[in-house]
Amino acid sequence: MPDNAFHATTAGLSVMADHVERYQQEVADLVPGFQMGQHDDVAIALVEAERALRSAARCLRRSAKLADEAR
Repeated sequence: MPDNAFHATTAGLSVMADHVERYQQEVADLVPGFQMGQHDDVAIALVEAERALRSAARCLRRSAKLADEAR
């Protein structure tokens, strides 16, 4: 793969990770409102979603790092 393709892949993955991290924070910000409103089922589902987004962001960051190292 040409060097510029690796750079584009690395940059694209980093941007995706940034977006996923932003969504993760937005989901996390919703949790307290549902906890206080006695909607534990919703809060639990949101916490699970937040964890999944955090994991996805880590995977994207790792992929970007590996793509960068592969150049």
